[in-house]
Amino acid sequence: MANFKFDVDADGIALITWDMPGRSMNVIDMDVIEELAGLVEKVATGATIKGAVITSAKDAFCGGADLTMLERMGAIYADLVKNKGGEAAALYVFEESRKLSLLYRRIETGGKPWVCALNGTAMGGGFELALACHQRIAADNPKTRLGLPEIKIGLFPGAGGTQRIARMLPPADALQYLLKGDQLKLDRAKAMKLIDAVVPAADLVKAGKDWIKAGGKAVKPWDEKGFKLPGGPVYSKAGMMVFPPANAIYRRETYDNYPAARAILQTVYEGLQVDMDTALRVESRWFAKILRSPEAASMIRTLFVSMQELNKGARRPAAEPATSLKKIGVIGAGFMGAGIAQVSAAAGLQVVLIDRDQETADKGKAALHKALSDRVAKGRMKSAERDGLLSLITPTPDYGALKDCDLVIEAVFEDRKVKAEVIAKIQAVIGDQAIFASNTSTLPITSLATEFKDQPRFIGIHFFSPVDRMMLVEIILGKNTGDRALAAALDYVRAIRKTPIVVNDSRGFYTSRVVGTYIREGHLMLCEGVPAAMIENVGRMAGMPVGPLSLNDEVAVDLAWKILKATEADLGAAAIDPRQKTLLEEMVEKRGRFGRKNGKGFYDYPASGPKKLWPGLADLQPKKLDPDTIDVQELKNRLLAMQALETARCFEEKVLTDVREADVGSILGFGFAPFSGGTLSYIDMMGSKKFVALCRALEAKYGARFAPCKLLIEMADKGESFYGRFAPAKKKEAA
Repeated sequence: MANFKFDVDADGIALITWDMPGRSMNVIDMDVIEELAGLVEKVATGATIKGAVITSAKDAFCGGADLTMLERMGAIYADLVKNKGGEAAALYVFEESRKLSLLYRRIETGGKPWVCALNGTAMGGGFELALACHQRIAADNPKTRLGLPEIKIGLFPGAGGTQRIARMLPPADALQYLLKGDQLKLDRAKAMKLIDAVVPAADLVKAGKDWIKAGGKAVKPWDEKGFKLPGGPVYSKAGMMVFPPANAIYRRETYDNYPAARAILQTVYEGLQVDMDTALRVESRWFAKILRSPEAASMIRTLFVSMQELNKGARRPAAEPATSLKKIGVIGAGFMGAGIAQVSAAAGLQVVLIDRDQETADKGKAALHKALSDRVAKGRMKSAERDGLLSLITPTPDYGALKDCDLVIEAVFEDRKVKAEVIAKIQAVIGDQAIFASNTSTLPITSLATEFKDQPRFIGIHFFSPVDRMMLVEIILGKNTGDRALAAALDYVRAIRKTPIVVNDSRGFYTSRVVGTYIREGHLMLCEGVPAAMIENVGRMAGMPVGPLSLNDEVAVDLAWKILKATEADLGAAAIDPRQKTLLEEMVEKRGRFGRKNGKGFYDYPASGPKKLWPGLADLQPKKLDPDTIDVQELKNRLLAMQALETARCFEEKVLTDVREADVGSILGFGFAPFSGGTLSYIDMMGSKKFVALCRALEAKYGARFAPCKLLIEMADKGESFYGRFAPAKKKEAA
């Protein structure tokens, strides 16, 4: 065995220790399933073996399934469809995907008691293994998290998770846990009775063995005669208080865009009406169906495989040695600069936080203290952790404090003159090896770099607001940016535990450029007479986190006006839409509606109560369309296709050079319909021919902004996909 150690003590209790070689965390792959199956049979049939305790030799118990295994299964399925037909291909996926479910059921029914000794975090299939054991004991570890997060990548727990959770918790609680994919701390998991005991780490294995020696039962409650479901039968008063409302909530939250979420409702609803073995077969059938869905394939690829590869340095120059970052400088102690200081200090880096005077710099750190104290008050952080983080941040107006920084990031106002003054002050004091980064979302990096004496050390690092919560960082290469600066930027982003994408310099880079088209389309719909509420609702129906008008309020309406004016000044009147110009001028210049920041934009923001669409929007519409005559699907197509089309243009122009970065960036950066897998996956899911046909139909009706680019037309003619034509080179790295 390569992945497990197996020992039987004098009392006849087997200790199975999971320790995958060459990996920092145990995961479930086909070799693990095969080895564990052999051990399960060894325990079940061994005449002298009384039971088994399974634990891990690593810091965590298990990170879940190796999803590249499922990705490969999808590729085999596609080949089987071509060569042997859909039925044979579907049968293959069903039989392969249920192997783990059958194995876990064998643990439950093998006649010997099993204890899962959870020494640390258990996710996905690893936690499903724990649920299949007859007793779950956890080591007292505040870092431990227990969860079934499959829904977040377009899947659901397919190794018995839906059926065991639904028999351990009332159905409303079970559905909420399964549909949210939350990661539970130990106290919460114990309160929910998902684990049975928490013991000191040193006593973990002993506690498991003692439970077996004390006569631990090798039968699950649902396999005993007379078992009653925690919430009563599905067709009871209590059951009818759960499932119809759950269906309504599901539709409200997902607009039926996520097949896996619907499948969770279906498997729990059906499974609770039959015996456990039948219920597991029901679950396996739905799992095989969802695994074959384009949504699951795209989400697994983007939100797991691609994201892991980017996080591990897929775009890092291989020849550059690792960067040793100890101290960084942040210029600008405002909301953005303070956020950058916070995530840097949280990674253990010393931070010099600079602003124009001591009082302003101190205010930035004080605002951080308040925000972190709020976390302490809510139990999300310990006061010692807050104090330790803040102790690493030194606020000062003295640029001389930057002299021994390894990396300096400027986060001052988006004004070329202001940034030029700051760059001059910084380069006068920093060392010859220090990397300089500009946090800008609009100003071209190449032109900013002309202010810097050593342009190969100049790079763009674009953070998203709020910095501590947004997981994406967009790294921008100027024309003269060197590999060492890129390597240092990627090493820094990895240190602060965020996901990087690397793009080439252009107006708006990638994320700001594409999200601007989503906002513009909302503006133009408003100008056409589409009711504002309909625009916002259709945006969410399409899969976006918020409607385009709400998003514009968040990023500031006056900023959109400023960008439009700058675009017109630089590129001419043909580069902007006059209808959008008229709308924004009316909103900003004449009405003083700047967005959320001044409490009035496309929405009104009362001091108390939720935001509401501004009633005056109707007065700004030249005409008003009857909503019953508007094609909702066409509105959805416009909002999503415009973003996907602009991404394709970025790819054609080589602003983007990696399909993974396009998709990961679109979901993490501006929330592009996650069920699609991202902007380029959206095109691939539809097919390039159909997408080009859609663009041409929209172009004929709404104008040249929907004209497909040359790359798309060429791909459509050849029947190509982005992931087929531009498949990224894979780096083989241990997890």
